[in-house]
Amino acid sequence: MTQNKALAQYQPHALGLLRIVTAYLFMVHGTTKLFQFPYIEMFANVPVTSMFGVAGIIELVGGLLMLLGLFTRPVAFILSGQMAAAYFIGHVADGGHVLMPILNSGELAVQWCFTFLFFFVAGSGAFALDNLRAKA
Repeated sequence: MTQNKALAQYQPHALGLLRIVTAYLFMVHGTTKLFQFPYIEMFANVPVTSMFGVAGIIELVGGLLMLLGLFTRPVAFILSGQMAAAYFIGHVADGGHVLMPILNSGELAVQWCFTFLFFFVAGSGAFALDNLRAKA
């Protein structure tokens, strides 16, 4: 058995772990905006009806669904779009260079945009409720 074939059997597990860790980190951005946990001064007292508040709701709910691996593909598509919008509205619009995310602090938004786009294409991997739904 070649090394590629030996590692390929773990691909669904690696994808599932990537989904879980990514979702957790994303979800914490929502809890920061909505519940001030963990507390970050920039997101203190965010009104729920503001752009940051709506983003927090999407991050919390979308992150939880991704963490559970429930409706992974449509949720990932929405989250990818949110991160694309966040990059262009929140980072580039403030005078940041569009092709240099490091100059406008938008690296994380770009990374998440493409990571969620990957989940939209690849699916949820192992450890997902989507897998149980597919068997039913």
